[in-house]
Amino acid sequence: MTLPNLITIGRLLLVPLIIWLIVADQPLGAFSVLIVAGVSDAVDGFIARQFDLRSDLGTYLDPIADKAMLVSIYITLAVVLAIPVWLTILIVSRDVLIVGAVVLSWMLGEPTSVQPLRISKVNTTLQIILAAVVLGDLAFTVDLGRVREVLVYVVAFLTVVSAAIYLVEWVRHMGSGAAASTDTTGPRDRGP
Repeated sequence: MTLPNLITIGRLLLVPLIIWLIVADQPLGAFSVLIVAGVSDAVDGFIARQFDLRSDLGTYLDPIADKAMLVSIYITLAVVLAIPVWLTILIVSRDVLIVGAVVLSWMLGEPTSVQPLRISKVNTTLQIILAAVVLGDLAFTVDLGRVREVLVYVVAFLTVVSAAIYLVEWVRHMGSGAAASTDTTGPRDRGP
């Protein structure tokens, strides 16, 4: 167990706290926890790279912690009606689509790895910014309604586009695997 992995586990443990703070109408606390989570994400990545403490566990744990935090925040903000429910449905559906495609590929014997696309990285960054803007707006009672509205539509657009790109790549991957498995010129089918 490395220090970056411990920091990531700590970030995972912040998820129930931020949910509770949002539901308990403590936006300043929730905003503060989001900032701490963001800083811890940067710190664990820096430590892992600087001191060559990267690990297989960290490779999986870090994105799980990030997704757990973001999805939890979005679901909770939708429940308290701080963001549109339809946006949360889009975001969660995209993630379920990607995970489902990976699992289905594995089950069909055509495993695929999901490499983060540039558009997905931008989308994730904007999702974090939107969550911070919403929590900051609630915490500090500033009028960021117009900024929130614009970010909602930008995040929605990027979510749909990135889901479509992942889907096209998955279909292409599955099609190439199916074509390879129907090749009848393999060694067993050749004559003497």
